[in-house]
Amino acid sequence: MSATRSTAVKRISISDLQVMRDKSQPITMVTAYDYPSARIVDQAGLPIILVGDSLGMVVLGYDSTIPVTVDDMIHHGKAVVRGAKRAHVVVDMPFGSYQTGWQDAMRNATRIMQETGAGSVKLEGGVRVAETVHRLTEAGIPVMGHIGLTPQSVNQFGGFKLQGKTPREAVAVIADARALEEAGAYAIVLETVPTALAHMITQRVKVPTIGIGAGPFCSGQVQVFHDMLGLYEDFKPKHARRFVQGAQVLRDALVEYREAVETKEFPSAAESFYMDERALALIERMAPPVPQEAEDLSEAADVLEDALESLRSASRSASGNSAG
Repeated sequence: MSATRSTAVKRISISDLQVMRDKSQPITMVTAYDYPSARIVDQAGLPIILVGDSLGMVVLGYDSTIPVTVDDMIHHGKAVVRGAKRAHVVVDMPFGSYQTGWQDAMRNATRIMQETGAGSVKLEGGVRVAETVHRLTEAGIPVMGHIGLTPQSVNQFGGFKLQGKTPREAVAVIADARALEEAGAYAIVLETVPTALAHMITQRVKVPTIGIGAGPFCSGQVQVFHDMLGLYEDFKPKHARRFVQGAQVLRDALVEYREAVETKEFPSAAESFYMDERALALIERMAPPVPQEAEDLSEAADVLEDALESLRSASRSASGNSAG
């Protein structure tokens, strides 16, 4: 009897991420919000996918992340987990899902983990959410922290502004990082803080730091899928690099498609299906007559007939070569 070997792909764990940090191996994270995007990211070999509440802006068209709900995150999280077989998937806890206390956070985090199949959750804040992080991790729910510019607090900050630029602010951000580490967070996102401050934090905590607008000295980097691929053109954050002008590439392809349809170049014989000629003749005898006001499709029929004849000729030629 032949034994069958499992071909299941091992998913990246939070322990694997810690090993990467300890070996000074840069960690790459990017957002994804649906099945095809998650598949592409996974195939590219990135170890972490964040189902970010940034989907509110880049997918749902809101002005901020605040309107995003737990149901939104679960809906998109499910799709991403189905698409990613290897990457660790972390799902954002949206605004209002944990600010009201650790009990609400526990209920919502449990829902997210159970219903999406994600590997962890992420929430914003430092000292003020340390108890919540501790409660979640004690219950077996891995938590990624997020400090510096926390988009859910954008109204309190007065916009998307650099954080930690004064000594007092910097000390507070460092305290946030230490509080998250002590509470059990397995990683910490540092967003829009000075490079030097991010470096100091990375040197002072033992868990991975993931930077976004925090310079090159973090344990890893995270970017928004639509920013780095040039798909979101409403604005470009200073910290983002467009690795491809994706929106223009897609527009060009859509224009090409429209023009191909309008000039009747698409679909061609290669994209069309045919039936047996005898069956077609029988159907034509049985079908009701074509109304006089119907569109004249004789030109299209001639084009398809020419294409069909070309296919027949190619087939006959191939058969002849095979027989020889």
